[in-house]
Amino acid sequence: MRILVADDEKALADVISKRLKKESYAVDTVYNGADAYDYLSSTDYDLCILDIMMPRLNGVEVLEKYRRNGGRAAVIFLTAKDALEDRVHGLDSGADDYLVKPFSFDELLARIRSILRRTHGDNSPNTILQIDNLRLDLNSGIVKRGDRTIDLSGKEFSMLKYMMSNAGVILSRAQLIEHVWAYDYEGSSNMVDVYIRYLRRKIDTEGEKELIHTFRGRGYMIGDSDES
Repeated sequence: MRILVADDEKALADVISKRLKKESYAVDTVYNGADAYDYLSSTDYDLCILDIMMPRLNGVEVLEKYRRNGGRAAVIFLTAKDALEDRVHGLDSGADDYLVKPFSFDELLARIRSILRRTHGDNSPNTILQIDNLRLDLNSGIVKRGDRTIDLSGKEFSMLKYMMSNAGVILSRAQLIEHVWAYDYEGSSNMVDVYIRYLRRKIDTEGEKELIHTFRGRGYMIGDSDES
């Protein structure tokens, strides 16, 4: 999952970003509304944590402009304003949720999880991604192949979820880096190959049907394939 954090309180924005990265989200951080709009317009984010009171463009202006141009990423507004009319205005402008400063980071995480379940699932209490006998539970984070539970790191889980959400689609290294890591990633694209190997060792064990496929010069896919 890829998240944009936009807040002109740099210290707060950096703390939120650091904590989210520890939760294995890919995170980009900006400190004004104009940059927030530019990032949202050029990148496929799952969610944006957007401060309302920012220079150059305020959060409401960013969101209204983004929605007018077809932007669909979920948005949580952060603000010091807690009057009812401020909350209503924020939600009416297209936000999915509204959190008043100061706030508990655990509450922010809970709201992020709730929104991502709604926007990336079918609103059922047990949203499951499944390919053949490989199952990923979006709510619990449990991955199983048949009766075997698979223990994944945060990055492995993020990559597998992204691939299973795009089953049958060949994903390039650039797409995987963009979605699983972030703009500030400075490593080699070979890191994708490394994590694919990790996943293969855990998912495509001996005697089981191969689900992860390599397409030379194109990328990787999960699902059935006759041409890898």
